[in-house]
Amino acid sequence: MSETIAGRYRLEERLGASGMAEVWLAHDLQLDRSVALKLLRPRADPERFEREARAIASLSHPNICRLFDYGREVERPYMVFEHLPGGTLEARFTAGEPLDDATTESIAGQIAAGLAHAHERRIVHRDLKPANVVFDEEGHAKITDFGIARMSGADTLTAEGTLLGTASYMSPEQASGDPATPASDVYSFGVILYRMLGGRLPFEAPTATDVLRGHLHEAPPPLSAIRPDAPPALAALAESSLAKEPANRPPDGGALLDQLGGAGAPTTIAGAGSAVTQVMRRVPSRRINARLGALIALPILVAAGVTLAVLATRGESSPPPSPPSVAGPPSPATSTQTTTTAPTASTATTQTVPLLPPPGEPPPPEPPPPIPPPPDPPPPPTTTAATTTEPLPPPPPG
Repeated sequence: MSETIAGRYRLEERLGASGMAEVWLAHDLQLDRSVALKLLRPRADPERFEREARAIASLSHPNICRLFDYGREVERPYMVFEHLPGGTLEARFTAGEPLDDATTESIAGQIAAGLAHAHERRIVHRDLKPANVVFDEEGHAKITDFGIARMSGADTLTAEGTLLGTASYMSPEQASGDPATPASDVYSFGVILYRMLGGRLPFEAPTATDVLRGHLHEAPPPLSAIRPDAPPALAALAESSLAKEPANRPPDGGALLDQLGGAGAPTTIAGAGSAVTQVMRRVPSRRINARLGALIALPILVAAGVTLAVLATRGESSPPPSPPSVAGPPSPATSTQTTTTAPTASTATTQTVPLLPPPGEPPPPEPPPPIPPPPDPPPPPTTTAATTTEPLPPPPPG
């Protein structure tokens, strides 16, 4: 019968083991899902195990393996992680063969994003290597195994000069026994990127001591000599990350992510949007509004002048008025005046309203009001002829 941890996690298959812990594929009986359970060995250091749990519990990022649970089973601490069935980055390497450039750039960006998140929370991994980069079922890379991670301000639980890490990926300062910093993880990232691009490690030697000597004192072969067609930007990032002095490397994961393009952030679209916003703010200036107001007022003045001219012409050449007993139709000039003036005023109002000045500027001068047409001249007085009545003479006598 399979062993069950904490009455909940049924151990199904051992995935790996080290001097510190065993890693099992387990089934969560409560949530009915597969998980990875890391169980501390009986004689391993429980403080280091607990420190790993605390470090991972403070992180939450798509490119860092998630911690689900932590506890003890018969005095043996355990941690429960998300199950990542996609295998490790180490398993994807073929001796002497680089990964394709698109895959390399994608994986590098995801590792940098996970490091940036950890470094922002003042956690240094200290053992970044391809075996600690694992893929989920969708192919997303996640950083795992923070077993020797250092939290800023916490004791390292290691004596001065003790080496923790893997020789092939260890920074020069770690090889010297100095404290690790975010730049130390950057160096390990540079080794991984160098291997993805070149198909080999920057320092290869028969013993770990010789490898560490290379990290401390030797320059790696240029990637251009190993693979002339390597993408220049990625090759330059790998080589700058392998600088001997931490101050000469990108300082942390955030800097790596910036140099890799920010994980595909839509910088072009954002820039275009900003440009449009600036143009919209600059258009309604005070000077432009004043000019537009003058242009709008001009047709009003012209229309008023035309109206005056029509009225003056009508006063000079109009025929005599009709007798008062006959009501004539409205004058054509009056009709023309009405249909011309109203639309012009309405159009001027509609065009003037949207022209608002930007915040902080006084409103533009309003266009002069249209000149009202003069009133129609009063009709001439009507003169009525006087009528005289005379008596008829009598008829002559018959």
